[in-house]
Amino acid sequence: MGIAVEPNGVLIFTARRDVRRAVFDALDREGDFVLLSARDAAQLEALLADTPPLRVVVAGADGTADSERGLRILRSSPAYSELPIVYVVDDVPGVAPEGALDWLRAGAIPAELAQRVRAAVGAPMSAPSSGPARTDWRFAFDAGAAWVLASTPDGCILESGTAMHRLWAGNGPIQGQLLSDVFVLSGGATWPLPDGDGKACTLRRANGGDIAGEVDVRHIVDQGIHRIAVAFRDLRAVDIAERALSLLAVFDVCPSDDEGMGEAAAMLADALELDVVAVWSALPESETGPEVLVRIWNGPAPVLWPEPADVPLLKIALGGESLVRLDAEGDAPLADPLVDALGLRSYVVLPLLDERRSVLGALLAGRCRPSNDARVLEPALRAATARFASALELRRTREQGRARGLVDTLTGLPNRLLFNDRMDTTVREAERTGECFATLLVDLDRFKGINETLGHAVGDQVLTSVAKRLRASVRASDTVARYAGDEFTLILRHIVKRDDVLRIAEKIVQAMELPLSLDDGSELQVTISVGISFFPDDAVEGELLLRHADEAMYGAKSLGRNNYQVYAANIDAAQQQQAELKVRLRHAVRNEELRVFYQPQVEAASEDIVGMEALVRWEHPELGMISPGFFIPLAEASGLIVPIGEWVLRTACAQAKAWEDRFGLGLRLGVNLSAVQLMQPNLAVVVANALQDTGLEPGQLELEVTESISVKTVPHLVETLDALHAMGCRIAIDDFGTGAASLDYLRRLPADRIKIDQSFVRNIGVDPDDEAIVRATIDMAHRLKRGVVAEGVEIEQHLEFLRANGCDELQGYLFCRPLPTATFEKLLGERERLVSEGYAVPA
Repeated sequence: MGIAVEPNGVLIFTARRDVRRAVFDALDREGDFVLLSARDAAQLEALLADTPPLRVVVAGADGTADSERGLRILRSSPAYSELPIVYVVDDVPGVAPEGALDWLRAGAIPAELAQRVRAAVGAPMSAPSSGPARTDWRFAFDAGAAWVLASTPDGCILESGTAMHRLWAGNGPIQGQLLSDVFVLSGGATWPLPDGDGKACTLRRANGGDIAGEVDVRHIVDQGIHRIAVAFRDLRAVDIAERALSLLAVFDVCPSDDEGMGEAAAMLADALELDVVAVWSALPESETGPEVLVRIWNGPAPVLWPEPADVPLLKIALGGESLVRLDAEGDAPLADPLVDALGLRSYVVLPLLDERRSVLGALLAGRCRPSNDARVLEPALRAATARFASALELRRTREQGRARGLVDTLTGLPNRLLFNDRMDTTVREAERTGECFATLLVDLDRFKGINETLGHAVGDQVLTSVAKRLRASVRASDTVARYAGDEFTLILRHIVKRDDVLRIAEKIVQAMELPLSLDDGSELQVTISVGISFFPDDAVEGELLLRHADEAMYGAKSLGRNNYQVYAANIDAAQQQQAELKVRLRHAVRNEELRVFYQPQVEAASEDIVGMEALVRWEHPELGMISPGFFIPLAEASGLIVPIGEWVLRTACAQAKAWEDRFGLGLRLGVNLSAVQLMQPNLAVVVANALQDTGLEPGQLELEVTESISVKTVPHLVETLDALHAMGCRIAIDDFGTGAASLDYLRRLPADRIKIDQSFVRNIGVDPDDEAIVRATIDMAHRLKRGVVAEGVEIEQHLEFLRANGCDELQGYLFCRPLPTATFEKLLGERERLVSEGYAVPA
């Protein structure tokens, strides 16, 4: 029986990858060293936990706090406290660390290191072993790397490590696969690759769940046998980490109201690729039990959510305990009706705690697939719980404060304090998103006389009735407040066109003209005066917006009352501002300040994406996002809309072609044409050239013409649209229902579809007259063989009404906001993934 020889274990410890590689190559040639590698203190500590038989350490003289910590960990272990250390220092300046007994420069590693190590362990020099090939080559890569070993020249995988087994789980054995089938290289590169690091590739798995990453490659020849060692790095966690950091940077900008929490949850789901995010409120003083505040579900099909009382995991979280099931190798998901209904494979359920550690609610976040990025995901989700807990605590404070004067006791509307708070929140959100909103100040005409002649009890009845009519005239997302006495204030959000606000103001004035019924059975005629100001056109501060609306309101009174007026700024200042913006707008295309955003259009029945509208945005480096409602009229007035419109057309067509080549969805692209563009005699040539240059099929391009464009004001309008239609392009009538010639348009123009204006859609559930207009428009369009798209779909009530009345397609915030190119492409990629995994049915 032979005598067992203790192995010459060598620990390579340095953060520098090049030094680790050089040390490995130098010692591997000697044939009788067992090599282990650690790049940082944490990895070193994990490695020493298995007490490997080490004889010597080769350490980089990095001089960092982490390397010093690692050496302290090494020396604190009784088994390794006297272990000799050979330091590797830089060639220049090449200074050894204080107290080092043995060291050499990095450039001398190939020639001198093996001799230094043998001297340190007291082992005699020997020739390379003639025994069988060993497998310590794997330590050329970082510990924990997902590695494989393949034969040459066929690239057949012979061995693999634990980390690779985790990535390949559920895809059958990896042994016997070819490198070219498992690792698909980017940029047209093919196997075999030479030695090198960081080559981009995709880990192609049989189940379709491909992973983007990169590989390091080493060719190893031992005893005449040639092998290829490949280490794969999964970059998903890196990407998730970057997005998580970006998310946390903007999280606090979201408002703390319900809409703000919904927006924050949507950002969280998007950044961390979550299938579900839900937030429950469970305030201790509540008598109704947990309340669902946010529910984001990106899964393949609608889900019937159990009642909160029937969800055991929710009860555990509301008891103050956290449940984390994120790691693919961790504990299996617990049996729970909600987890089962959603099909979650990885998730967290976390309590939302205030500063006193009282439970205010719970957060559920998860995926329908196992997670391999738990180390990044869990801290990001815990940071998110702090954000939602803070919002819930503020919500609770506000609700408790209502009894102390945040709500008007007579009308039940927000009072001045709460209105000012909402104004500040709306301003912050608009600054971030570049959207417009309007402020209205409503004052009752001659209300003082009502109080003096009929008494304060009648005056209170008038104020209550006015409050109800104002609330019924606007959307649920808008704010109506009693500001003071007989003054009411409104905030109308998500404004696309100023004309939408004017129509609402007109409707409010008309609603007040109907006599009010008093408690004694008599009727009273009351009129109002309304002043309007716009963000950011008239001001960017809430107080100034309200002051401008007040000035406009007094302008309405001076014109006889019972009307509305828009704030008119100093003419000279306004003209100067417009002139400056026109100059900046001329350089916007050249300076790459314009962006094309895309908003999906979905089929009403399946909610699958069938088209998209291209929308131009101006992101000024100093002024930030400038509202299209502000700069588009400037572009039209100055003629700049022609070059800008052509740039948008070409950019959008090129992008649509790229997406068609990649996803093959046949998405229809909608591009708006202004009246100024339609007056150009060569418009058909411009469109034809754009299609030819980008390769987009004419049938995929839909040109949208607003209904407000008159056949009389645009010469040859019909001929131009006929030429575009004959080319194969589709024609749509935009903003349908707001003009005066709807039937004439449908009869004379070659329109394939009409788009119902959002001012009508948003009043579904609010105004029966607008609902009747929507129903009649859909019916009329279908009788004339035109398709119908509804814009401005924001809530489920809109969706249900439009479906019930046969609307073909839908567009609006209920489904998706306008998205930048990269985000929209990600949306299409996620749809493709769901289809490939059988979670969605392609259109």
